[in-house]
Amino acid sequence: MHIVDSHHHFWQVGRFDYPWMSSGDKILYREYLPETLEPVLRLNGVAKTVLVQASNSMAESRWLLSLADANPFIAGVVGWVDLANPDVDQQLDELTAHPKFKGVRHLVESEPADDWLIQPAVLYGLNRLSAYGLSYDLLVHTRHLKHVQMVAERCPELSLVIDHMAKPPIARDEMKEWAREIKPLAANENIYCKVSGLVTEASWTSWRTSDLWPFVKCALEVFGPERLMFGSDHPVCLLAASYERVLESFQEILRELKDAERNQIFAENAERFYRLKEMDPTLTISNCRMSID
Repeated sequence: MHIVDSHHHFWQVGRFDYPWMSSGDKILYREYLPETLEPVLRLNGVAKTVLVQASNSMAESRWLLSLADANPFIAGVVGWVDLANPDVDQQLDELTAHPKFKGVRHLVESEPADDWLIQPAVLYGLNRLSAYGLSYDLLVHTRHLKHVQMVAERCPELSLVIDHMAKPPIARDEMKEWAREIKPLAANENIYCKVSGLVTEASWTSWRTSDLWPFVKCALEVFGPERLMFGSDHPVCLLAASYERVLESFQEILRELKDAERNQIFAENAERFYRLKEMDPTLTISNCRMSID
C-alpha cells in the first residue's frame, strides 16, 4: 500500500521556542531530525510525508523548508505565520515562494483565549490563506470545536483539517461531548480530519487498539473515508507507542474498509488536500539524500 504520513515533526531543542515541551520529558526533550526518521519510514513503506510546525515561529518555518529541500521524502510543509498581523501577506509572500510550503498551523491549544480562532484579526489572516491557495491545520481540543464552525462559515474557500481528531478524551473513555461537538462540523465540505495523535490521548502505558476504535469509528461515520487522513504524529507518539505500532493499529482498525477507501485515508486524501502531486513524483524516500544544514 502506498502510504503518506500527513503529520509529523522535527525539532532541535534550544533552537526554537517549544512552550509545550518540558525539560523533564526524557522522550521528547531532545532533537528529532530526518536522519533518524528516514529508516523508520522506509521500513514501514511510507513514501512521503507532511512536516508540521511545532513552534509559532517564522524562523522555524524557514528551517523546516530547508529540511524539505535537503530531504525529498518531505513532500510538504505546514508552517507558521502571524495570522493576526495586518502585514501577514508579506510573510505569506516569502514562504509561498517555496513550492513545498502547503499550509499554516498555529498552536491554538496554547492560547489563553479559547475563542482565539474567531478574533477578527485572525479571521482576516485565515481568509488570506485561501487567497494564496494554502490550507489550515486546526490544533484544537473539544472546547474549541464550537469556534471551528464559525471559521468554516467565515472562510468558505479555506481548506481546513482538524489535527488529531481534536484530541478526544480516550483515556477517560468520554466520547459524548467530543462526538456532539465534532459531528456537525463534518457537514462543512471544506473540513477534513486527521486520524493521528490518538495514542497519546489514550493511556500511555496500557492502551489497546480497541480503545481507539470507537472514536475512529465516529470520525469515519461523519467524515467518511474521503475526508480522513493518516498521520503518525511522530515523535510525540513515542510517549505511548513506536511508529510501527501506531501505523499497525490504524491498519488494523481500518482493515474492514474497501481497498479504495483505505488508499484514500493512507495516501490519496493527504496528496489531494496538501496538493502533493504538484511535486515531482520521483521525490520519495527511495532516492532521498540525507543532509542537515
